[in-house]
Amino acid sequence: MPDRSFLTWPFFEERHRDLAGRLEDWCAKNLPVDHSDVDAACRRLVAMLGEAGFLLPTAVDPADPQPLDVRTLCLTRETLARHDGLADFAFAMQGLGTGAISLFGTSEQREWLNRTRAGKAISAFALSEPRSGSDVANMDMAATRDGDGYVLSGEKTWISNGGIADFYVVFARTGEASGAKGISAFLVPADTPGVRIAERLEVIAPHPLARLSFEDVRIPASAMIGKPGEGFRIAMSVLDVFRSTVGAAALGFAKRALDESISRVRDRQLFGAPLFDLQMVQGHIAEMALDVDAAALLVYRAAWTKDSGAQRVTREAAMAKLYATDQAQAVIDKAVQLHGGDGVRRGHIVESLYREIRALRIYEGASDVQKVVIARQMMAGG
Repeated sequence: MPDRSFLTWPFFEERHRDLAGRLEDWCAKNLPVDHSDVDAACRRLVAMLGEAGFLLPTAVDPADPQPLDVRTLCLTRETLARHDGLADFAFAMQGLGTGAISLFGTSEQREWLNRTRAGKAISAFALSEPRSGSDVANMDMAATRDGDGYVLSGEKTWISNGGIADFYVVFARTGEASGAKGISAFLVPADTPGVRIAERLEVIAPHPLARLSFEDVRIPASAMIGKPGEGFRIAMSVLDVFRSTVGAAALGFAKRALDESISRVRDRQLFGAPLFDLQMVQGHIAEMALDVDAAALLVYRAAWTKDSGAQRVTREAAMAKLYATDQAQAVIDKAVQLHGGDGVRRGHIVESLYREIRALRIYEGASDVQKVVIARQMMAGG
């Protein structure tokens, strides 16, 4: 049984504990799904999660807009990740892909949220480019004014849900000013003429990823999310909310690795005694438990701070993402070692976790970038 004692921490309310119980039961009955066809698996997971009501927190209710509850997002990602990394991915991308619409969209744009929250449409967040990954302000993608609309030209890459999304939130340079102040955000349906899947990208933990090409893509002015030149601020606001949830997913992976390791060292015999009797093994388990709890405190501190009304949680979210993902990598590496040959056997849960965790230290701001963010926040007074 997974440790649920953290749910008594003062970060949580009764509704969070209720969600954790309901989602745990659902996961035990429905996960993992068959991953042999990743696109089909993701579509199925979105539909399943939507039908069960677990996608409702990924976006605001268009009829009754309330702030996104980051603790709910984190709890959901942690629980799903512990059971099935692809289920976590499917949930997370529904939130990240609609974040800009939830926070800044018009009433017309928010109509998409009824579909994404029900699992009937898949969203995607198209920010990264081939030449400017973490350096978002240096993007090349152009949105040129043309009559009563815009024409998009350029490429996006490493786009999660690329190839299966029903729409993309695309960030492009509109030129109001240089750098970050000249970027705007747009809602672009996937079937818009000129939107093309240039390449499907394969990674060590299979997810739907693609490089997208935008060739003279004409969109109406009403497709713009927010105001001209606000795209960078919109993107950072979305990441401010969802960056903590990446740490929560890492926490879920780490907790599963710890649970699997405890079972392994309790049941495995070595030299006529349980593996756990070795003091070095006890040291590994202690270090893993410490890293898990420390990561949980940082993740839910960031989520609670945002839910308590903080305008921005840039420092807290960066700390949570950096520590939780880096330490989850260390926890899972110890789990592989404790499992011996089984730890690197294809199809074993620990081997799967080892492949799943690595990308989390890169996307939504690589670990080294998070250190820069934290340092700049500290120099600016927090």
